[in-house]
Amino acid sequence: MSSPHQAPVPRNAQDDRDDLRDDSRDDSRTTPGPADSTDATQQAGLRARATVAGGSRLVVKVGSSSLTDPGGLLAVARLERLADALAVRRSSGTELVLVSSGAIAAGLGPLGMSSRPRDLAAQQAAASVGQGALVAAYSSAFGRHGLHVGLVLLTVDDLIRQQHYVNARRAVTRLLRLGVMPVVNENDAVATDEMRFGDNDRLAALVAHLVRADALVLLTDVDGLYDGPPSNPGSRPIATVRSPRDLEQVNLGGVGSRIGTGGMVTKVEAGRIATGAGITTVLAHSADVDGALAGQEVGTVFLPTSPRPASRMLWLAHASEPVGGLVIDDGAVRALREKGASLLPAGVVGVTGSFEQGSPVEIRDRHGRPVARGLVTFGSDELPRLLGRSTRWLGEVFGPDHAREVVHRDRLALLDYGRDATPS
Repeated sequence: MSSPHQAPVPRNAQDDRDDLRDDSRDDSRTTPGPADSTDATQQAGLRARATVAGGSRLVVKVGSSSLTDPGGLLAVARLERLADALAVRRSSGTELVLVSSGAIAAGLGPLGMSSRPRDLAAQQAAASVGQGALVAAYSSAFGRHGLHVGLVLLTVDDLIRQQHYVNARRAVTRLLRLGVMPVVNENDAVATDEMRFGDNDRLAALVAHLVRADALVLLTDVDGLYDGPPSNPGSRPIATVRSPRDLEQVNLGGVGSRIGTGGMVTKVEAGRIATGAGITTVLAHSADVDGALAGQEVGTVFLPTSPRPASRMLWLAHASEPVGGLVIDDGAVRALREKGASLLPAGVVGVTGSFEQGSPVEIRDRHGRPVARGLVTFGSDELPRLLGRSTRWLGEVFGPDHAREVVHRDRLALLDYGRDATPS
């Protein structure tokens, strides 16, 4: 029996699927993948999908490859089909937040570019040109259903600073209360190489936590997760992922398409972030958006792996890639993990990489195990002369500006040993 939230099948639904998907292979999900070996797993997957079907607030992310044609231009018909499906779900009372890639892709054609540029300045230029076209298309598509859209552009810096984080959550929440469809994207025009989400999969997972969503739906150009490259006829689909351990032997392939940045690795990472925050996640083909929203067995469902953390520190742990590192002694490890203290110069025994003040760094113990991530008060060029010194000594010798912590506890997120960037 279909869910009451399921959208009606478009008149040309099969044509839509043929347009978006390569049906040259049999992707029947009857053959269990490595995470699908028991009835218990299947039942857990069905319960998780029911969370999507019955959720009152969902975050839906769509990638560039699902919004553009083979030439890299914005495919308005695809965007409209997505808007139609979301509008139907919205009409049932569900609050939706759309995280949409496509700004850079939408700017490639007008700028005469055939693929995503590698240099940051060209990406920023394409985003500036394309963002307007993308929002105009969404405004038109949702306007047919009497819905307004509100553009929310975010940067890492916006969301690792406490007040900015609160402001972002307040703005999106207010849009939802006003009946507006928030369309979220990274602010590519001002993002820097050091401080950027890098792909909207991770951004979507963090937005899901920000707005306290019941579930996250990642729409892409493949039919979910496989135990090998989807183009390989021998690869088997994986319907349910219980934990990251299920994927230890899975070949996730490389980077994304020539238009977008997110490959399967980033989507699995997004699933790990979201499920680690207690949020059910579904990865599905964009042509299956109706079924994904209805809780049907399409794509891959990632089961929540831990209770939802309340702290904004999930952002700091995942929002940006560290540009350098600090090595700390055992006493500093205990101070951070057991006392919630700031990291002082006396506990730092090594510096790796080159970074400026305010940059994100990873903090590891003497054995190389990750302890925390944080934003540093000093740059890598200044830190070596401060290592092992007390703040009192530093204040007396170098002045009061040096009598301070290397990483303040309010700008530090603890990690679990042996696991990547999972808040403790």
